[in-house]
Amino acid sequence: MANTSDTIEGAAVEAGTVDRPTPRRFGFGRAPNLIGFILPFLILSLWQIAAARAWVDPVFLPAPLTVVTAFWKMATKQHLARDFVASITIVGQAFIYGSVVAVALGIAAGLSRKVEQFFGPTFDTIRHIPGIAWLPLIVLWLGIGAPAKVLVIAKSVFFPVFLNTLQGIRSVEKNYIELAKVLTLTRWQLVRKVILPAAMPSIMVSLRYAAGLAWALVVVAEGLSGLEGLGFLIFRAQGLLLTDQLLVCMVIIGLVGFAIDRSMYVAQKRVLKWKQGYDG
Repeated sequence: MANTSDTIEGAAVEAGTVDRPTPRRFGFGRAPNLIGFILPFLILSLWQIAAARAWVDPVFLPAPLTVVTAFWKMATKQHLARDFVASITIVGQAFIYGSVVAVALGIAAGLSRKVEQFFGPTFDTIRHIPGIAWLPLIVLWLGIGAPAKVLVIAKSVFFPVFLNTLQGIRSVEKNYIELAKVLTLTRWQLVRKVILPAAMPSIMVSLRYAAGLAWALVVVAEGLSGLEGLGFLIFRAQGLLLTDQLLVCMVIIGLVGFAIDRSMYVAQKRVLKWKQGYDG
């Protein structure tokens, strides 16, 4: 005969008054994050094997230990830290300037059709001109210093954030607007409590994308104009066939880009902690 307490608990679960206990996970379920290290480990192992067996000329692919030695040399005897700070400063300024202006104008255009019609034709024309095409003209105006690179990268950051902000506001469900009217919310309350929260997922996704885009573009901007930064080091290493230093810069750019993306992901989760979605 079944236990009385088990019968009562089962009835409560079926009735929905008690949550069903979550079964324990074993295997990969205990540490799912370790799965992400498998592919990098395989790539590093294949790289080491290829270098040790001389499958590839060291000029084209130096051994991992050679790259680590080059990193130590660049960090201690050269100015790697200074170049890194120069790059991250440019990216930070460009991202802040471009995203703040984009969110502000995107909200204004989303809330007013006249604002969108005023800026739309001009923005659509400028948007299709690549940032690299602007660089020679901006260098002619501002020189090869940091302001030119900040302006070029900020321009590239601006448009995805602007368009996603605009689209996020225009995608707010009409039922929310009608409900706000029934509740007699003011215009400011409608924007603050209904429209902006509903558009925030699109805004946060665009900011995350723009942060990674800004970090990627700084390499091109510094490589084409400038005497410092990671982009300058990459193009210099290419010209001098310093493949080990080239790989050092590439690894740094990849790791920092990953850190930037993770940081934006955490910020996105915090801002949108109220939003429930499919976790996969």
